Order: sequence, then structure tokens, then C-alpha cells
Amino acid sequence: MMQILRTVAELRTRVRGWKEDGRQVVGLVPTMGALHEGHLSLVRAAKRGCDRVIVSIFVNPTQFNNEDDLKKYPRSEDADAALLAAEGVDILFAPSVTEVYPPGFASLITVSGVSAPMEGERRPGHFEGMATVVAKLMGMTQANRAYFGQKDWQQLQVVKRMVADLNLAVEVVGCDTIREADGLAMSSRNVRLDALSRAQASGLARVMGKTAAAIRTGTDIAAALDQGREELRLAGFTEVEYLDLRDAAMLDPITRLDQPARLLAAAWIGGVRLIDNIAV
Repeated sequence: MMQILRTVAELRTRVRGWKEDGRQVVGLVPTMGALHEGHLSLVRAAKRGCDRVIVSIFVNPTQFNNEDDLKKYPRSEDADAALLAAEGVDILFAPSVTEVYPPGFASLITVSGVSAPMEGERRPGHFEGMATVVAKLMGMTQANRAYFGQKDWQQLQVVKRMVADLNLAVEVVGCDTIREADGLAMSSRNVRLDALSRAQASGLARVMGKTAAAIRTGTDIAAALDQGREELRLAGFTEVEYLDLRDAAMLDPITRLDQPARLLAAAWIGGVRLIDNIAV
């Protein structure tokens, strides 16, 4: 039966009991709640690969550079808990802000390089807040494996870099993006789209697929990206923050398709910012 724990002391006591009992592989799925099928796919992957699974729900204030965005972030702990219990999760860890950031807290983790472009440029402080809370959750849960969706590709690369650089004894597992039937990547933000914007939002995946196909077949990369940005605007996106082709691991810009590459995008529609990425 799933337990809901809210303090680090309770959590560590429970995990210590597991490990003393021989159940040593602990999986962590860090979330901010408002769970959907994408999150549940991570839970299922963790269930397959671990003896015990902890899902955290914590809307992390330090990774929001927009106070209004933090206030609007959907919160639905009771519904989330029901979904997680049905999946056979062992612990839902739902700490308070003061439990995660007690009075006097003064440490932040900065991951240089891979965090700088795209989201790093447009959301100052976001990756410092994300990396810090992920490192804390890894320490709090004493997890052996941590599961992340590939939809947030840059986030995944930042976490991998942090874990490698700090010699953290956690295996980072990236799982496939889960999409709606029309191709839209599942996201907690999707619920904020009105009916028209939701219908138009599928254009993001469609245009990205077309752009990636053009690049694979030899179209000039800069020309293909320019065309893709214009097609997103025509599809109803009011602002295209970026549509970039990047090295898959380091996220450096690339001008030739001679290495593993990722096409990444961020665009606004109906007042909602959507991100997505696909392999090229």
C-alpha cells in the first residue's frame, strides 16, 4: 500500500528499512504533480527496473523565473495520489517548501555549458533551481535510479552532466516522450490551452517532423529551420522562441548532420509556452 510522506526523516527511515531488508534498488520519479500519462510511463519504467519506487511531487519555486507562472502551475495532489496508488508506487513524497528549503538555505548547483542556450537564455535561474532540487531529491531518497522524460531534453542533459560531474551514485534513465493521438507531447501545461489553441498546438510536432525530414534528406539546415519557424507562425503560434538543431548531448549548434542531433523548439500558442524535441 502506498505511503504519503512529507519529511526527509520519515523518508530516510523507510528507505533504510528497505535496504536492510535486501530491497536495494530504489527508483525515483521526480515530478511537480498534475500527473498525466507521460509521468505514469516513467513510473512504469521505474517499476520494471527497481525493487521500490518513490515518486516526488514538489512544485519547486526556485526553478520558476516568473511568479505568475508559479501561481498558475496546476496542483492536484489527491488525484495524483490516486493515480500513483493504482500504479503500485511505494511512496509518494510530497514535502513542503520549508522542508526542501529550510531557513538559512544558501546553496545552488550551477551546471555550465549545456544549461546555457535555449531554455537557459530565456528562463534565467531555471536550471540552477532544477539541478539543485533534483540533487536534493536524489540525496533525500537515496535513489539508485532516477527517471526523466525526454520531452524536456535539455533538462535531461543538464541532469546527466550534474550527476557525472558530482560523481553521484545515481543512474539517470531517459524515457521516450509520450504523445497525444495528434502528436502533441503530453505536458501539464496542455490543460491551459483553449479548444482552438489545443487544435492548433498539434502543429508543433507536425512542423518539427517535416523540418527534421527535410534536414535528413539534405536540405540546407539554416533554410530548413527558417522554413520551419515560418510554418509554425502560419500554424497559429504567436511567438517562436527557438527552433534549433543542436548536438544531442552538449547542445552546441550544428551546421552539418554528421553527429547525433536533436531538433528542439519552444513556441507560444494561446498564451501557453510549449516545448518539444525530436531526434534527427
